[in-house]
Amino acid sequence: MNIQDFVENFSAQFDDTDASVFTADTRFKELDEWSSLTALSIIAMIDDEYDVIIKGNDILNSDTIQDLYNIVEKHL
Repeated sequence: MNIQDFVENFSAQFDDTDASVFTADTRFKELDEWSSLTALSIIAMIDDEYDVIIKGNDILNSDTIQDLYNIVEKHL
């Protein structure tokens, strides 16, 4: 797993946000398209792609995609 692949997988969960806005430093909860449904999609993506189960609190405690990546990486 690397951060670039994680960012690409993360951005794929968004339908209307251009992939170019996503970087490790993106504050994902500030995106217009962010919603609780998107959060569930992120949780499912992490489970499918990385076989890691994260909780809603992991997302709540993360500000950037890098923060979430670090949580997933700890569970690998």
